[in-house]
Amino acid sequence: MGLQPLEFSDCYLDSPWFRERIRAHEAELEKTNKFIKELLKDGKNLIAATKNLSLAQRKFAHSLRDFKFEFIGDAETDDERCIDASLREFSNFLRNLEEQREIMALSVTETLIKPLEKFRKEKLGAVKEEKKKFDKETEKNYSLLDKHLNLSAKKKDTHLQEADIQVEQNRKHFYELSLEYVCKLQEIQERKKFEFVEPMLSFFQGMFTFYHQGHELAKDFNHYKMELQINIQNTRNRFEGTRSEVEDLMNKIRQNPKEHKRASQFALEGYLYVQEKRPAPFGSSWVKHYCMYRKAAKKFTMIPFEHRSGGKIGDGEVFSLKECTKRPTDSIDRRFCFDVEAADRPGIPMTMQAFSEEERKQWMEALGGKEALLPCLNRTSLRREGGAQLDKIGFTILRKCIRAVETRGINDQGLYRVVGVSSKVQRLLSVLMDAKTCNEVDLENSLDWEVKTITSALKQYLRSLPEPLMTYDLHGEFIIPAKCGSPESRVNAIHFLVHRLPEKNKEMLDILVKHLTNVSNHAKQNLMTVANLGVVFGPTLMRPQEETVAAIMDLKFQNIVVEILIENHEKIFRTVPDATLPEPVSMSTSPPNAPPRQSKRQGQRNKRPVAVYNLCLELEDADNPSPPKEDTPTGSLDSLSSHSPTPAILSNSPGPEKNHLLTDGGELVDWSSNHPSQTRPPMVQWLNPQSPASLSANTAAAPSSPVSPSFSLSPSASVADKPAESVVSRKARAVYPCEAEHSSELSFEIGAVFEDVQTSREPGWLEGTLNGKRGLIPQNYVKLL
Repeated sequence: MGLQPLEFSDCYLDSPWFRERIRAHEAELEKTNKFIKELLKDGKNLIAATKNLSLAQRKFAHSLRDFKFEFIGDAETDDERCIDASLREFSNFLRNLEEQREIMALSVTETLIKPLEKFRKEKLGAVKEEKKKFDKETEKNYSLLDKHLNLSAKKKDTHLQEADIQVEQNRKHFYELSLEYVCKLQEIQERKKFEFVEPMLSFFQGMFTFYHQGHELAKDFNHYKMELQINIQNTRNRFEGTRSEVEDLMNKIRQNPKEHKRASQFALEGYLYVQEKRPAPFGSSWVKHYCMYRKAAKKFTMIPFEHRSGGKIGDGEVFSLKECTKRPTDSIDRRFCFDVEAADRPGIPMTMQAFSEEERKQWMEALGGKEALLPCLNRTSLRREGGAQLDKIGFTILRKCIRAVETRGINDQGLYRVVGVSSKVQRLLSVLMDAKTCNEVDLENSLDWEVKTITSALKQYLRSLPEPLMTYDLHGEFIIPAKCGSPESRVNAIHFLVHRLPEKNKEMLDILVKHLTNVSNHAKQNLMTVANLGVVFGPTLMRPQEETVAAIMDLKFQNIVVEILIENHEKIFRTVPDATLPEPVSMSTSPPNAPPRQSKRQGQRNKRPVAVYNLCLELEDADNPSPPKEDTPTGSLDSLSSHSPTPAILSNSPGPEKNHLLTDGGELVDWSSNHPSQTRPPMVQWLNPQSPASLSANTAAAPSSPVSPSFSLSPSASVADKPAESVVSRKARAVYPCEAEHSSELSFEIGAVFEDVQTSREPGWLEGTLNGKRGLIPQNYVKLL
């Protein structure tokens, strides 16, 4: 039962039960007051916690925004770029959410805290004041009444009459005050129902608005979230394929490391201990150096390096080798030693110690010592050669397997991903590759062979070809468009390259890709999307000639190439490439059967295609052979970008000479007539995609993402012509020696310090000043200070 009503007539009776009812009302109001007071305290704590949460969320969002994934290699896939950008998207989502939370926190103060404080102070406070008056008047009234009743009857009548009048007036005032107090008590009991609940409703409305805004943000984010999940799944699938390839390579190298050495510009390189002689009392010491020898130039480089001292690189030394002789064991108390003599220090040999007798013999052989060691087998000579060939039997195998798959298993889940039993696959492949039994095998109607055995046999046949179906020669050129450019430019580039394949390769690729397109059309049943097929057939149709970790990191781009083939089969195989796309120019001026001759810059780009989707190449003389350097992406000095926008290309199509450049619009420009003093074509200047082509270098700017921009031709400009915000000037120290092969390049030795080092317009090169001369520096030959 609730509180009993307070009747106004009871104010005049002022009975004990009336007073009990008043005390019940007062106790309820005191309870309400305490409750509101605690609620306000909790509300303020809630606001403070909300602000702390918002601050933590914003800090978290800031950390997400600032983090960037590093990648292995020189480019990222589109999926990896989306994953990389996802952290910024998450950060933006949290930032937008926190903006709504701040609005909610402000609304809590305005709609809940302030109204409740006002109600507690003004309304409940007013009742408290009335209670004090009522209690005081009660005390006064009944005290006066007691005093009046104690008056003696013997008092004068006039005195008694005055006392009666005073008591009556006091009682009248007490009753009026009692009536007002009772009215206030009942009024506040009724008022609190809406005065208290209405701010609560506004508070929850603010919360509902916040959560609704969060829901709307989540709805807007949902589409991106679904795409990101696909990006993550594609990246995970490629990772699984890459990991297995890396593990295979690691096991191969573990079993026979000497047969898997990477190609290098040095005849031999590795660690040697070099004897350093000291004054007589101190004897001599042996210091570990990393040594490199270039046989053609007879340049020996050694750099002190101690792993146990933090791995700091010391100042290197370079000298021309005069001779190398074996050190007799009876002349020194150490094994595996030999002496080398520098041309500029005749008669002063340096004693060096290898790690083993075998390594000593290798150094003696490389340095031209008397003892010779048979050179290590080149791993390319050990490349497997299967019995599969691109011949009539090969086409028969392909067509038989495809017909069987499309007839019997086009809807099988995991088609081409589920592998068959190895022994059965080998047996089927042996039967199919035998000219006598090939035509007798009926794969379409026979149940002797499972679909997974047929698909595995087809993949095994393609892997057993002496050369991958998309050839070693074009491997690097196929990879480049997958790393950069707009989607349209990628398709055009691969379209162009497919038609450069040998006729049989292109024909077989056409048959296979048409089949894979059909498989992807049944992805709802077989779960083999275009991305999944790319993971399966990327390593099957493409592989580099040399197995390295760097090559395996490009496996994901092989998958992208296959995806592009599947998605654009009709255009690529049924139409002729754009006539304005010329046949890519060879970077070598040698006859077809002669070994290629490379300059430094050509060595950096020897596997890159010369096409409109890729990059601008400079044609230069290559009279002096030089081993290739590692390909380094261009960019600023601090963070090198892997994205390459779309430039003009060099053309060797019939008619124009090598001094012609092909513009984006298909126009051939003779740069030599405009720049007779130059021995190389001008650099391509990058312009905003929306801007018309211009001959001004001052408007050039590289796009921030791999899109196909317009461009213009202008003479090679220095970095000073770049916008101010793109110029970075620093010092750099040479960590490798370099001999210039062109007048615009600098020659230097290890330890040379370059001043005013800036980014260059030439990919893989920097500009710097050495001994008052300014020129180009190979980017991967120096270390920025």
